[in-house]
Amino acid sequence: MASNKGKTVVITGATKGIGKAIAYKFASEGVNVAFTYNSNAQAANEIASDLESKYGVKAKAYPLDILDLDQFKPLFLAIDEDFDRIDFFVSNAMIYGRSVVGGYGKFMKLRPTKGLQNIYTATVGAFVRGSQEAATRMQKVGGGAIVTLSSTGNLIYIDNYAGHGTNKAAVEAMSRYAAVELGEMGIRVNAVSGGPIDTDALKAFTNYEEVKAETIKRSSLNRMGTPEDIAGAVYFLCSDEASWITGQTLVVDGGTTFR
Repeated sequence: MASNKGKTVVITGATKGIGKAIAYKFASEGVNVAFTYNSNAQAANEIASDLESKYGVKAKAYPLDILDLDQFKPLFLAIDEDFDRIDFFVSNAMIYGRSVVGGYGKFMKLRPTKGLQNIYTATVGAFVRGSQEAATRMQKVGGGAIVTLSSTGNLIYIDNYAGHGTNKAAVEAMSRYAAVELGEMGIRVNAVSGGPIDTDALKAFTNYEEVKAETIKRSSLNRMGTPEDIAGAVYFLCSDEASWITGQTLVVDGGTTFR
């Protein structure tokens, strides 16, 4: 693959799971990394230091409440102070726990004004605001690539996942609209739709063990997906090898949606 060394990626939510794997993948390719965290500043700063020492890149962590979309503008202004360019944006951060109460559960239990709205804000709203800020910077350097994280839960039924699954479908649709309109800036926009990936977020689901067993059963590869599986796909979509790929959703699911 052509080198992205010296370029900069911005990742929302990279202190664990998929986001952390994405940060390490980009850094291993010589890409500078600006990433956000929700509350654990110590863990975030340790990751930044580790990325710098291991790969010789510049890395820095920034606090972000994904449910407060007004924070995106000052976030990118802060990144401007530390990095001289932005080439890639990965909208990864998600919410779980108390924030999704009313959005995670059976259809008849969903509460549109509470948890369901929070999921929309963290999924679609955060993608829109982050991409808008990133795109203005990418245009200055001749273009770039944006990737949003999705889920195959918008293609197949997953118990208690209606709130998340429908919003993942929405963010995929939004990414296609963004791809058309940002193309004239030289910016490509795609989504990576992962099957169930073994992360803390998945383990927070009440039926985690059932999901894990069913995923392994359905997968042609007989295993759960890993954060590194998704990270590789995200990096590919930001590489020159994907220079004519935009407005697409790359499904990374171990074949689980085919069985």
